[in-house]
Amino acid sequence: MTLVQALSAPDSSVRLRAALAAGTDPDPAIVVPLVERCGTEPDFFVRDMLTWALTRFPTETTVPLLVAELRSHHAQARSQALHSLSKIGETSAWPAITRTLLHDEDDEVARAAWRAAVALAPAAGHQQLADDLASQLGRGNREVHRSLSRALVSLGDVAEPAVSTATTSDDPQTRAHARATHMLLRDPDAGFDSLLDEALRSC
Repeated sequence: MTLVQALSAPDSSVRLRAALAAGTDPDPAIVVPLVERCGTEPDFFVRDMLTWALTRFPTETTVPLLVAELRSHHAQARSQALHSLSKIGETSAWPAITRTLLHDEDDEVARAAWRAAVALAPAAGHQQLADDLASQLGRGNREVHRSLSRALVSLGDVAEPAVSTATTSDDPQTRAHARATHMLLRDPDAGFDSLLDEALRSC
């Protein structure tokens, strides 16, 4: 069985070992199959190993392929490409993190885009990014809330005005999420769940 074949083997442990091998001894010929597999791999741990493997290759090889995946019609391909770009940390990929991705209708894609954006955005782009992120306060379930709040907190003080504005929203869900995020900005080590619960009671 070749390494490419092993990446799509029925047994997830075989796929995991194949991804590990691909990163341990990087061969440029395997990069395209690695990126393609990221978009279809069902096992979380294997996906994580695929991303690790991609970080072992030169960025000039991996980044263009991952950026191309951001235009995929398949949500997993987009989200995993974003995750990989955030781990690679090549700031030249920042322009590819579009507002469309930041506002993607798929929550997992949007969450991955928020993490990638925070990791890759230059300081000059932080204010616009904070405004884009704050406009989505109240979106989704608690896990989505947590991801968005953490992204905003990662931006620091620059996020405060946009979050503060959202605390007066007419929508109670948005208002509570914004208030919890505002408190988290002041105390990043606080527990998000307790802050959100407190904000929901007051709204």
